[in-house]
Amino acid sequence: MSEGLDPAALLPHLMQLGTVLNRSQLVERAMEQVGVGLERPGLTVLITLRMAGQPLRVGEIAARMQVVGPHVTRLLHDLERAGLVQRVTDPTDQRARLIELTGSGSAAAGRYLEAVLGWFTGAIADWPEEDQQTFGRLLGRFVDDLQARVADLG
Repeated sequence: MSEGLDPAALLPHLMQLGTVLNRSQLVERAMEQVGVGLERPGLTVLITLRMAGQPLRVGEIAARMQVVGPHVTRLLHDLERAGLVQRVTDPTDQRARLIELTGSGSAAAGRYLEAVLGWFTGAIADWPEEDQQTFGRLLGRFVDDLQARVADLG
């Protein structure tokens, strides 16, 4: 551990962040802007596909969401019925199917991301560009490292 980091000083900020995100209901407010009656897990599938920028296999969606495949399969049935995703043939394996966003699914994910990212971008808009880049780099590193340590716990 670095001598410069005082974990006890960091904890209140992490707790405050959690409180701000929960009390402000940013996720719920952004979901309202989607304009499609979706629960959070279904929306997470759409965002996962949108962020991937390409069709994915069910197992890859599940891995990126850190859930089991059958859970994603159930969600996909509902999303497919709603016209938000569709199954397409995998060009590298004609027997396999990929899941891709429809135009409606892509638009819904885009509206959600626009709302959430707009709030986050607005919060740091007055920061110097170097601070914004440093924050993004360090936050990404922190989340990746924390996720790896939690995964090691079992």
